[in-house]
Formats: sequence, C-alpha cells, structure tokens
Amino acid sequence: MSTKNLWIAAGDGDLNRVRHLIEQESLSPNAPDEFTYTPMHAAASYGHLHVLEYLISKGGDVNVEDNDNDTPIYTVENVETARFLVDHGAILERRNSEGLSPIEHLQEEFSEVANYLRSLVSPSSDPLPIVHQPSQREQDVVSEELTSALMASVAEIMRKAEEEGRDPDDELRRLVGETVLESVSTGYDMSETVEEDRRDRVDETPTKKAKMDDV
Repeated sequence: MSTKNLWIAAGDGDLNRVRHLIEQESLSPNAPDEFTYTPMHAAASYGHLHVLEYLISKGGDVNVEDNDNDTPIYTVENVETARFLVDHGAILERRNSEGLSPIEHLQEEFSEVANYLRSLVSPSSDPLPIVHQPSQREQDVVSEELTSALMASVAEIMRKAEEEGRDPDDELRRLVGETVLESVSTGYDMSETVEEDRRDRVDETPTKKAKMDDV
C-alpha cells in the first residue's frame, strides 16, 4: 500500500491515495503541510486537473492561501490549469505577501499563463512577450538523468577495478569532475536557450503589436 502523504500524492496525481487519505483518514483538501502548502497548491502546481476536481468536490478551496498568501493560481505552469481554477472561482485581483498579483508572479517564468490571466482582467491590454523558462520539473529531470548516468558509470568503474585488482580512486575522481563540468554546461545551455528565446520574442513584439493595431 502507498505510504505517500496527502501533499505528495496530490502532486503526483495519485488520486487513489488522495481519495483514501481524505475519505478514510479524514484529512482536509485544504490542510497545510509544514510549509503551509496545501493539496490544492500541489495538484495545481503539477496540473493534475482530475485531482483538483476531486479535492474541490470534497471542499477544496481554490483561493486557499499558504504562508506567503499565495493561492493555487500562483503555482500553475500551464494555461489549462489556470483556466480550470478561474472557472472554479480563483480570484485574480489580489496580492500576496510580496505585493504581487498572480499575473505579476507568473510573468517571468510562465508568461503564457500570465498573458492568459491578463486577458481576463484587462481584455484590451497588449500581451507581453512570452518567455519559455525551463520549469523546476524540467531541471529536476535533467538532474536525475545526470545522477543516474553518474551512478551507472561509478558502478562500472568499481566492477572493472575489482576484476583487475586495482584502486579506482583516481578514475572516480576524474569521473566526478567531468560530471560536475557537464552539469554546469547543461545548466548554461538551458539558460542560453531561454535567453535566445527571450530575445527572439522581444524582437517579434513590435510586429505583433503592429498587427493588433491594424485590426
């Protein structure tokens, strides 16, 4: 049987576990964890609409706040999830503890979502350039891939060293150094891609605006 807590289960999209914890163990869909993050925030962050729908049916509040006064709409990474929350009553004209609205909070990393929300609040406003930032999830995937490759290489070095009766320390140190360099290079490449995308889209903005003015 799964041992996931409610917040992890909601973030993983594990509806069966979420259902069990709420219906069998009487946990609340609005219950905060030690960081005041709720199942509603977790499900919204990872775009699990089926979990959100269930949580709402059990009293989940789309405007529940964490300790930073962020509601689930502050955590979304795609337009579909944002639309779902708005359709279920998410409030957009509000401020968190940093004085930021959901639109302002999302603009830098998830500008497509921010533009969608802006279109609801100010339909006549021009959309800002869309900047595609690598999400935390994408960064985690890259990190996991590098770690898995490192562990596999370590295992192979240890195996060969044992077979040949030699000390693997020098080879292991070299491998770790190479992996660190690869990790730094990968992070740089992701940043370069984002920056190039930012520049391209900023360059395109006057053209898009001109087209809108002509309509």
